[in-house]
Amino acid sequence: MSKHIYNKVLLKLSGESLMGNDSYGINSAVVESYAAQIKAAAESGVRIGIVIGGGNIFRGLSGTKRGFDRVKGDQMGMLATVINSLALQSALESIDAKAVVMTSINMAPVGEIYSPAKAREAMDKGYVVIIAGGTGNPFFTTDTASALRGVEIGADLLLKGTRVDGIYTADPEKDPSAVKLPELTFDQVYAKGLKIMDLTAFTLCKENNLPIYVFDMDTEGNLAKVLSGEHIGTIVKNG
Repeated sequence: MSKHIYNKVLLKLSGESLMGNDSYGINSAVVESYAAQIKAAAESGVRIGIVIGGGNIFRGLSGTKRGFDRVKGDQMGMLATVINSLALQSALESIDAKAVVMTSINMAPVGEIYSPAKAREAMDKGYVVIIAGGTGNPFFTTDTASALRGVEIGADLLLKGTRVDGIYTADPEKDPSAVKLPELTFDQVYAKGLKIMDLTAFTLCKENNLPIYVFDMDTEGNLAKVLSGEHIGTIVKNG
């Protein structure tokens, strides 16, 4: 078992990341890669909660531009996160990892209703707990859901797995002169106007002293590196 410096983490994955190079839906190779990394982390003794977005299937805000009512659009987005969560659970179970899906709204038998106490209990038993359905309310993003769940379960760190290896002064995919920022305070992010998460999520982390670590989840082995203390991304914390 590899060494780790964090006991409990909340891993936020974007729905778009599950697409891989596809234009829509779930890329099985990406989900299998994520599952393998998550299983290894769980076996090292880290307790893991996961929140996945739904943008690879449906995004509530884009739905409103096509005539959907915002509340209905957000509810459709919540259901998309449940589909993604079930896909990850299936991938984990296929490699003999213990995983459970909990949902923010009652969706039995798809998943059991989420509560912080039940989530912590399942993690203590070695289960990866995938929390689906966002916050269960419209007008809140899955970023906010991940911050909320991270605080509720008592996570040491909120991991934001992306396809970029940290926070830069500009979008590195568009600006070759962008410089990576290995460490920031919450106040510096506000001052620089950097967009990491939406402000509701970001403020929730700041006020509850939950550090955010942004890293490249698409490179296999990176999750283990972060959990063992290797600094490969960007950490945001209170000064």
